[in-house]
Amino acid sequence: METVTLTIKEQPPLYLEAEVFNPDSLASKTAVEIAALPLPMGKTTPVVGDYFTVSGKGGATAAETKVVVNGDLKKVKYIGAHMSAGEVVINGDTDMYVGAWMTGGKITAKGNIGDFAATAMKGGELIVEGNAGNYLAAAYRGDWRGMQGGRIHVKGNVGSDAGTFMMGGEIVIDGDVDVHVMTHADGGKTVIKGNAKSRLGGQMVRGEIYLFGSVDVMMPGFNHVGDVELEVEGVTAKFAEYIGDTGERHPKSKGQLIYGKLYQKK
Repeated sequence: METVTLTIKEQPPLYLEAEVFNPDSLASKTAVEIAALPLPMGKTTPVVGDYFTVSGKGGATAAETKVVVNGDLKKVKYIGAHMSAGEVVINGDTDMYVGAWMTGGKITAKGNIGDFAATAMKGGELIVEGNAGNYLAAAYRGDWRGMQGGRIHVKGNVGSDAGTFMMGGEIVIDGDVDVHVMTHADGGKTVIKGNAKSRLGGQMVRGEIYLFGSVDVMMPGFNHVGDVELEVEGVTAKFAEYIGDTGERHPKSKGQLIYGKLYQKK
């Protein structure tokens, strides 16, 4: 696997839209060619070399390309967006849309990431060693298709509206999460090892939420149906089982209504 290393050398006055910072865009390119790629900023279009030093080269294909991005990236958006294969490593905090619309490959963010990460994600793996912002794995604004596949592991905390319109895939949150988890979900799985605030699973039709900690306010549309012993993320424990959101219309299978499930560790 060939490695492309991009190190920020100057902070931009506005936010950079780095949609080319992924293995698909950089495969088969030399450092000189990468430095000449467009890097939109507001109404202007600088090139990668204006703000980043570039070393290494892309592999023959996206799957053979690793992209390493270094520095204070809080004004850099879209790292790893649309990637289908290969690997991205982000050494620093970064802004919105990390891994948005990704279909494959692996992203490791060593710091914190901004809002709308993994928007409409279909495949691949996103690991965040810090915190994630709002709307993680949600649908794009105006759309109804959130995360559909792949896996996300956030080792810190997550903001609000994670998994909005989620349809598939898996999110694991080691820390706490803010309000509105898996709102409007029609599938998928979210594991919260810390605490949650309120509105877990609001208007959820299908999918699963596993909560290890406390919730400030349980949604009134979730009904407790019993207790069950489960193994979740390597932990075997007793969980209270809830079904919901009972305020929504739910599909049937063999004449039985299908509900979303919420499990809270006892």
